[in-house]
Amino acid sequence: MKKFLCVHGHFYQPPRENPWLEAVELQDSANPYHDWNERIMTECYAPNAHCRGLDGNRIARIVNNYSRISFNFGPTLLSWMKEKCPDILEAIQAADLESQGRFSGHGSAIAQCYNHLIMPLANMRDKLTQVAWGIADFENHFKRAPEGMWLPECGADTESLEALAQFGIQFTILSPFQASRVRLIAGGDWQDVNGGKLDPSMPYLVKLPSGRSIAVFFYDAPIAQAVAFERLLTDGGRFAERLMGAFNDSRTWDQLTNVATDGESYGHHFKYGDMALAYALKTIEETPDVKLTVYGEFLETHPPTHEVEIHQPSAWSCSHGVDRWRKNCGCNSGGHSDWNQNWREPLRQALDWLRDEIAPKYESHVRELLKDPWKARDDYIQVILDRSPENLDRFFDAHATHKLDEAERIRALRMLESQRHAMLMYTSCGWFFDELSGLETVQVIQYAARVVQLVLDTWNEDLEPHFLELLSRAKSNIPENRDGRLIYEKFVKPAIVTRDTVGAHYAVSSVFESYPVDARVYSFVFHQEERKMLTSGAARLAIGRARVTFVVTLASDTLTYAVLYLGGHNLNCWVHLNQDPASYQELVAETQGAFERADFAEIIRLMDRHFGHAQYSLKTLFRDEQRKLLNQIMSETRNEIYAAYRLIVERHAPLLRYLADVRAPALDELKMAVKVVLNNEIRSQLENGHLDVERVRSLVAECQATHVDLDHESLAYSFKGYFDRLTDRFVQAPEDMDILKQFIAAAKLVHEVLGETNLWKPQNVFFEIARKLRPQLAKRIAEGDESAKALDALYVELGESLEFITDKAIPSETEGSEKAGEPALAQAG
Repeated sequence: MKKFLCVHGHFYQPPRENPWLEAVELQDSANPYHDWNERIMTECYAPNAHCRGLDGNRIARIVNNYSRISFNFGPTLLSWMKEKCPDILEAIQAADLESQGRFSGHGSAIAQCYNHLIMPLANMRDKLTQVAWGIADFENHFKRAPEGMWLPECGADTESLEALAQFGIQFTILSPFQASRVRLIAGGDWQDVNGGKLDPSMPYLVKLPSGRSIAVFFYDAPIAQAVAFERLLTDGGRFAERLMGAFNDSRTWDQLTNVATDGESYGHHFKYGDMALAYALKTIEETPDVKLTVYGEFLETHPPTHEVEIHQPSAWSCSHGVDRWRKNCGCNSGGHSDWNQNWREPLRQALDWLRDEIAPKYESHVRELLKDPWKARDDYIQVILDRSPENLDRFFDAHATHKLDEAERIRALRMLESQRHAMLMYTSCGWFFDELSGLETVQVIQYAARVVQLVLDTWNEDLEPHFLELLSRAKSNIPENRDGRLIYEKFVKPAIVTRDTVGAHYAVSSVFESYPVDARVYSFVFHQEERKMLTSGAARLAIGRARVTFVVTLASDTLTYAVLYLGGHNLNCWVHLNQDPASYQELVAETQGAFERADFAEIIRLMDRHFGHAQYSLKTLFRDEQRKLLNQIMSETRNEIYAAYRLIVERHAPLLRYLADVRAPALDELKMAVKVVLNNEIRSQLENGHLDVERVRSLVAECQATHVDLDHESLAYSFKGYFDRLTDRFVQAPEDMDILKQFIAAAKLVHEVLGETNLWKPQNVFFEIARKLRPQLAKRIAEGDESAKALDALYVELGESLEFITDKAIPSETEGSEKAGEPALAQAG
């Protein structure tokens, strides 16, 4: 009997975008990365797209893991990736295309319900939209229809499976603990398989009340447990053995071993998990009686022979059905034994009330503008994926009851957006963790706040008071956060963007950076109509008018603004929406003279008269711009601190070295000063664009001599930035010997400074350029070209510096590929 093996990775991050800006803001907890998406991209998603195959401790090949496994990516994560890391998205798409050639026309990728809400806890209308949006997003990214779909948290019930089947989804993946009983499709007695006793080596059929059916694959739970929690990925060989050890020779049918886990296990949760996966896959491919497959291919040739009934409802990460997402069932992250999750139930009740309160309003009011409210909502995903004017016209042409004017379009879009955010607020991560004030839970409450704001804008009805009353019943485990109402006030309200605050952001930031006449700021477009900028020493006064349009709903206003900046963090900002243009001209005339006289008190009085009291300051700026500006403002202070530390170090560093020599305790205060100065000077070398290698070596030697620790994480991030910039130059001029020499010197230096380090981007780029250039160099060398010989030697040296095997440092165009039979991958760890 034949043996087949499939590894599935569920790659997903919760949507982290500010609901008003449609962008992920700075997340300090992900430091030194901008946010957690970027961090996990660097640690997992990107490495799996360009996974190192090692021979010993050097790179023998670079492979794309996604082309050999089954996988799904969360649609909201793909949207972020498309904007921030398009090259990785392209590699994932290329892997799906390549896998179709490997797996009889069946691609590696399957779809996912749109924003990872728990399907059994959603109403049927939301279930259908989640599936429709998931399919549309998949088709947009992978240019084909999906065969399978991942249910968030494997959350399943009959209605959820009906929704999948209704849209033509052929299969899904569940935990064996979700199965209740099985029997032959041909009939016979039911067999109890509770407690995970189901045989996962075959697909099963679920017969649905509608007459439809859907296939279900149940993954191998013990192996999944070992991957996720037992560090199986520390050894790629052991991983391969464990996978192939699941086959049972007593079975009399072709059998499938399949394992499904969070894809983040392969690199983020477990460093080098991507390489362990690649090694295991290569080992399996080289095993004659085992074939890698994906679910679609196996299902085509091995249709179900047994039917199954599942527990209603159930999920893979809660032993109490789906209670983890609605009550204090006991499932938690385990970090705080004294905490409870009683807040889960009132949070869900508050969101359910909000959803059910707006649904009839949406249904009745949108009928005036759109033919079928719920069909329009299902198709709105096409607008979310492409907000171009042409695509928006197509949407309204298909759905509008009549030719909509500008105000009607805005109203329709606001109503559709209220429905989008009413689903986003159910993203499962809001309940998964232990505390109401956690990052993920605050995020879902932000989506709810956006719903409340849209209802107020659309129907002039304020739902916030009752919503906050319901939220107040959810109690925090942290005394100072008290309850949901206070958390809303502390963490949600500051994130809310109003028409005034977005105008103030533009006004304040325009004092410090030059915007073009038409500027895109997050999800807003500003068209500058008039502007006056006055400067005197450190003082600046900006007065202007601009048209601001929210690209999501097309709502727009004319903004009049004034900003008085007096240096440091001393800034006042005034804004007014849709003010009389004559008033603006009067304001400019009155304030210009006062500014020339440096009568700033008079300016403030004039502004208060025109606008009302100043309401905005640097606090108004959105988080990224605020941090950027604060860094500029603090740079002078920081330089003074560094200068003071440097003076201390220059005067007293010999003492610290002497204390180290005689093994006497160091002065902690002096050691701290030395650490700050030396690490800062190394960072400065990496950031100024002209790296002095010998200077960095001397700084590192000084750290070693004084027993001062290097700030490895911060320096690694600075090295990464330096290499990224150098790599971009290398791409533009791959035969520039000076750049190659800089590259070699820097690559050697980073190993000396940090030891093990991430040279991911330069290695990828070098590998591709070298494969194309090597045959050309060989031909030129044969013709007697001495410069080609020198260039070839530099490429060999650079390849060695970038950790490639010496004799494969410059593979030819056909070498180093996945089909060329390179050396086996080394085991990770």
